[in-house]
Amino acid sequence: MPFLGQDWRSPGWSWIKTEDGWRRYESWSQELEREHDHCSINHSIILNSEDEEIFNNEEQEYASKKRKKDHFRNDRNTQCFYREKWIYVHKESTRERHSYCTLGEAFNRLDFSSAIQDIRRFNYVVRLLQLIAKSQLTSLSGVAQKNYFNILDKIVQKVLDDHQNPRLIKNLLQDLSSTLCILIRGEGKSVLVGNINIWICRLETILTWQQQLQNLQMTKHVDSGLTLSDLPLHVLSNILHRLSDGWDVVTLGQVTPALSVLSEDRQLWRKLCLYHFADKQFCRHLVLSEEGHVEWKLTYFALQKYYPTREQYGDTLHFCRHCSILFWKDSGHPCTAANPDSCFMPVSPQHFIDLFKF
Repeated sequence: MPFLGQDWRSPGWSWIKTEDGWRRYESWSQELEREHDHCSINHSIILNSEDEEIFNNEEQEYASKKRKKDHFRNDRNTQCFYREKWIYVHKESTRERHSYCTLGEAFNRLDFSSAIQDIRRFNYVVRLLQLIAKSQLTSLSGVAQKNYFNILDKIVQKVLDDHQNPRLIKNLLQDLSSTLCILIRGEGKSVLVGNINIWICRLETILTWQQQLQNLQMTKHVDSGLTLSDLPLHVLSNILHRLSDGWDVVTLGQVTPALSVLSEDRQLWRKLCLYHFADKQFCRHLVLSEEGHVEWKLTYFALQKYYPTREQYGDTLHFCRHCSILFWKDSGHPCTAANPDSCFMPVSPQHFIDLFKF
């Protein structure tokens, strides 16, 4: 009797007896149908105009079911976790170590799932995911890509629940969807790890997330306590001067009329320009008014198009120069240096990417 199974070492499929005879039991079929009902996106968003002429309605339905099936098989395993929250960064084999560290391995080993729950690390992790989406997505292994999208799913759900930092996630999803569209449409199809149907399904999920964030409504909290409107003007001005992102200043200025006036302060925007950009940079792109005065707000956003702004995070990954270990500072690592604190160096998101470029 032939062995019925996907692998000769496996126990085989499960079978159930029906009135028409024995039928193979598929535990994922009902879940796939429910997921297919909730997630139905027009394929014209993903496919080119030439591809639309090829796919008819029946073929689209079949392809969609196959993508759901492949996506479910790929993501049914849980995210990989490691007990040690640090990783030894080595780029070449030595006599002691016959291996090297990759970006995907570091992404798996470091505890980013817990980091997104920490308000000090949230912006750092989002920026890191954005840089990976722009240029390093294809360098991740299959497990690292699965962890990447699992963490991204947790981030989106967190934003939908607490309504905080939606602008950061919108920018991240926009960059990620642009990268996937280029790869799926043929330019880099050969470098994608896994079935192409899995990536199309992931792109559909990203489009769904974007739609959910677009429809996100900020609920107004009814509170009889102290609000921003009750604070003195000098306190509100002090709050605005502590913000390092110009878009945060603009957003906060839309809350109350008093904040709207304070957010247009020329000294506030001049301070932001001097903080983020060098003198030679903003002198080349000064925006002057008709009276000859410098429009610092317009100058700030003009400079933002040409030069990157200074990044500021509450907490970052650290690199030990003595041990060559990458770690979160509060988690620590087994350091053998006499004075460990002198060996620690904060790692920016771009520096994290550069550590694994060979």
